[in-house]
Amino acid sequence: MAGTKTIVFLLFASFIAIASAGNFYKDFDITWGDGRGKIINNGQLLTLSLDKTSGSGFQSKNEYLFGKIDMQLKLVRGNSAGTVTAYYLSSQGASHDEIDFEFLGNVSGQPYTLHTNVFSQGKGGREQQFRLWFDPTTDFHTYSILWNPQRIIFSVDGTPIREFKNSEYMGIPFPKNQPMRIYSSLWNADDWATQGGRVKTDWSKAPFTASYRNFNANACVWSKGKSSCKSSSVASKINPWFTQEMDSTSQARMKWVQKNYMIYNYCTDRQRFPQGLPKECRVN
Repeated sequence: MAGTKTIVFLLFASFIAIASAGNFYKDFDITWGDGRGKIINNGQLLTLSLDKTSGSGFQSKNEYLFGKIDMQLKLVRGNSAGTVTAYYLSSQGASHDEIDFEFLGNVSGQPYTLHTNVFSQGKGGREQQFRLWFDPTTDFHTYSILWNPQRIIFSVDGTPIREFKNSEYMGIPFPKNQPMRIYSSLWNADDWATQGGRVKTDWSKAPFTASYRNFNANACVWSKGKSSCKSSSVASKINPWFTQEMDSTSQARMKWVQKNYMIYNYCTDRQRFPQGLPKECRVN
């Protein structure tokens, strides 16, 4: 009987954390935009658009507490100055947790800025920014967040670009107790997004459109106040990402990206932090 119960529990845990190769109708709700967000191609493609009246956005039906989340995006083409395409995980409330990808548009022929940030218990300010080594507007590329109890790894097409480690032993809160939904939005931020707000949105180029496909969540669904993955040795056996670290190859690839494509790192901004860099910068 004990063996049967164990098998049932393993099957249940596996079901909760199963990879969800998604259908947008099943996995997401268009939450704002008055028709500017669309799910098409039998749920295989989602588009968001922005015009002078409004942008648009969506959110996941499920909440997650740890997982590996993948989404393919194709960003706004041409002159995207002033626009921001945000793709992120977030909980709710003043003390929310959040893990951000934000794509800051630019004038035609100039590169996008990929902006990343991590909030824990309402505190953010942990920005790292990158240029991409390809044009993100001509084809779909995969943007991934691996989130487990010890680290958050941001990746682009399988190449890690940033790691944020759990530094609770230093008194730094880490996102591990609040389930988060997946959100995305396309909106106008021409007061700051492009060259500090010096370049404004050219509305003659509207509508601006970003496209999404191939969502995959190999993650723990938060349901009825519980997650099968939280502090579970079973979860780590079923889901390798639950304890995943970067090997030497991944670390070398991340260092290559940061050396060649990072344009801002809060952990080196001594002008911003004249009294001393944030404590987590010693390990992140």
